[in-house]
Amino acid sequence: MSEPRGPNPPLETANLTKRFWQGNTPVEALRGVSLAVAAGEFVAVMGASGSGKSTLLHVMAGLTRPDEGRVLVDGEDLVALADRSDRELTRFRRRRIGLVFQAFNLIPTLTAEQNILLPILADGRADFNHDRLENLIARFGLSRRRHHRPDALSGGEQQRVAIARALITDPAIILADEPTGSLDWASGQEFCRLLARQNQEHGRTIVVVTHEPSVAVWASRVVVLRDGEILNEFRTADFHDAHSLAAHYHDIVGAGSAVEAPR
Repeated sequence: MSEPRGPNPPLETANLTKRFWQGNTPVEALRGVSLAVAAGEFVAVMGASGSGKSTLLHVMAGLTRPDEGRVLVDGEDLVALADRSDRELTRFRRRRIGLVFQAFNLIPTLTAEQNILLPILADGRADFNHDRLENLIARFGLSRRRHHRPDALSGGEQQRVAIARALITDPAIILADEPTGSLDWASGQEFCRLLARQNQEHGRTIVVVTHEPSVAVWASRVVVLRDGEILNEFRTADFHDAHSLAAHYHDIVGAGSAVEAPR
């Protein structure tokens, strides 16, 4: 189980706006995005390429600074934290935010075990919870692979190492950016199953950004993003499989204008 949390929601965003520049022309990747994720919730942010979903995840993770709005993770304002010190923000991110990326981002010269421990070692902490490490390695079926480097691991094994690395510090929230994009369908579904188990059995709070209905269907709530705005959201319990969820998603996208997200 994850350790008990305080009264603060794991994640809140308020009126997030992010602009990029194409020459002298500003392009709004995010337009006033407000989103709250409750403790123990599994949310999928779904959208097509260019919808702003990866930008949203990077802003929520403190990897990209918004032009307007704020992000609260476990009650900490990431923009205010960055204003005080980039070092403080980096330390907070390592300790309170677990990140999983499409490309895994494993260090090729480190073993699976060393990659899992990277957030702790990079934080300069020599002491760590050995039981947590052993439990993660066993839980994700990596006992016989712990001393192998990434090039000796399958794609699915590399992604399991990436999940274990995201969990090693017992973070407030797990953020995953198109995490199945580098995996075949079967490995992708196994990854989703592992995430869902973390949510259901261990109370982990998870946000996944994806364009795939077969990934979104594992979440409890889907937030639909288009052109940097929240169009709508819905509960996955209302749909019996990924095909019916996909049909509803396309209906939403085809319907038009954005709606104000529930407070």
